[in-house]
Amino acid sequence: MPASKKMLMAKHYDVIVIGGGHNGLVNAAYLARAGKKVLVLERRYVLGGAAVTEEIIPGFKFSVFSYVVSLLRPEIIRDLDLPRHGLEILPLDGTMTPMPNGDYLWRMNDHAKTRRELQRHSKLDAEAYEEFGKSMVPMCRFVKPILGMVPPDPTSLDPRDLKALAFLGKRFLSLGAEDKYNLVKLMTMSAADFLDQWFETDVLKATMSASGIIGTFLGIRSPGTAYVLLHHYMGEIDGAFRSWGFSRGGTGAISNAIGDAAREAGAEIRLEAPVARILIKNGSAQGVVLENGEEIRANVVSSSVAPSLTFLNFIDSRELPDDFLEDVRRYKYRGSSGKVNLALDALPNFTCLPGPGRHLRGAISISPSTEYMERAYDQAKYGEFSRRPYIDMVIPSLTDPSLAPPGKHVLSCFVQYAPYKLSQGTWDEQRDAFGDAVIDTISEYAPNLKNIIVGKQVITPLDIERQIGLSEGNIFQGELSLEQLFFLRPVAGWARYRTPIRKLYMCGSAMHPGGGIMGAPGRLAALEILKDTGKGKN
Repeated sequence: MPASKKMLMAKHYDVIVIGGGHNGLVNAAYLARAGKKVLVLERRYVLGGAAVTEEIIPGFKFSVFSYVVSLLRPEIIRDLDLPRHGLEILPLDGTMTPMPNGDYLWRMNDHAKTRRELQRHSKLDAEAYEEFGKSMVPMCRFVKPILGMVPPDPTSLDPRDLKALAFLGKRFLSLGAEDKYNLVKLMTMSAADFLDQWFETDVLKATMSASGIIGTFLGIRSPGTAYVLLHHYMGEIDGAFRSWGFSRGGTGAISNAIGDAAREAGAEIRLEAPVARILIKNGSAQGVVLENGEEIRANVVSSSVAPSLTFLNFIDSRELPDDFLEDVRRYKYRGSSGKVNLALDALPNFTCLPGPGRHLRGAISISPSTEYMERAYDQAKYGEFSRRPYIDMVIPSLTDPSLAPPGKHVLSCFVQYAPYKLSQGTWDEQRDAFGDAVIDTISEYAPNLKNIIVGKQVITPLDIERQIGLSEGNIFQGELSLEQLFFLRPVAGWARYRTPIRKLYMCGSAMHPGGGIMGAPGRLAALEILKDTGKGKN
């Protein structure tokens, strides 16, 4: 058949979405619901990006990368009717921190029990914990609307930007004096220093401050980590702040539910379809070229992958302004997290609370002291993985038995620090040593662990980059540091989901409001695309 005939028969789409992670799928679902003809291109054999469930070891299903859910926006759950598509969130029952002296700190979902537990350690902290929770609620309420808004440009005189800035200013002025002080502290202080103002129990401060370093190459005493603590504190399930949970079937079930909603709305999804290049003509996106040479045309291209891939790999540098490219190159990823997934033929037995019990149904945090946490960071600063790292563990098979054979379990370990750039050797050389360090650290608190492991998967930042395309293995597509938030994310002047290339948009976690299984960047980008192009076909 002549080439001209082939071109006439080729499909043409309103929107091509690059990347089938949860943000790309949310973006596609909203666009398809508005009547757009949408194609999602995912390079892997499975949907979800970092939110995937895979059977790495026969019979054991792991949430390989992302492993808990809290930030998924309730409006997305509602708009896409995700429960009808199979989404079910199971509660995560608190956090237990074992201590080297054989004691423990266990904060439960039961408020009264948590208060009694804190009284064992400090009566003052039990009272302060009440006040801390009350003080954080207005902070969360102040920030919550920001998660659902397009960042205004503070340098613009556009009435829409001025209106948004005025809205934020009015909300800040409406806060009480104490709340204003707390908000400024949260935006500028370190997590540990902020918590020092509230509590005296070291293990409590260490465990709470851990939320401030997730996804950042910073220590608990680094300025700016207090905001990251707030970012994670805002987790919502059924409208309750600071609620975390498991997705039945693993985090891949979240991606599958969003994918099903997108397909039902008319979106087409192609797996094993890696993009090689974005087609550009006269400064406007025209479609993409796949790695196999296939050209696919579209009126709009929406990329959910990292800025480094989108602008430095998929586009000829001559198509972009020099100053924009420099800003993209300066954008910080600095992946610092790894995962160790273990298949177990029994439950770990913690010395501090022997035997099975409710304490194993929540998170288990290896964060015994603030000094321990800061020493873990010290090693990372010099290009080494932490020999005694911060570890956040969950055993989701206790809540969702479908993940493992009867009587057996999966243990998911999120680990920090594992710097992407090592000072000596490579991650291919250091992977086993990293996994051993994690297992050795846990074994100090659960001595039976090594005897019950029947399989393991060790994931370094390099593996994260190779497998799912997250630059430098950063789980948030870029650090959530103060200079990379809101109207500065990812590049000053380009935080509104548009790019210097006309009809090319960004919809991934590198955009406001950032990472986590949130979906907000995908939704907000879709709304901006619809604002520019209208509903229905372009």
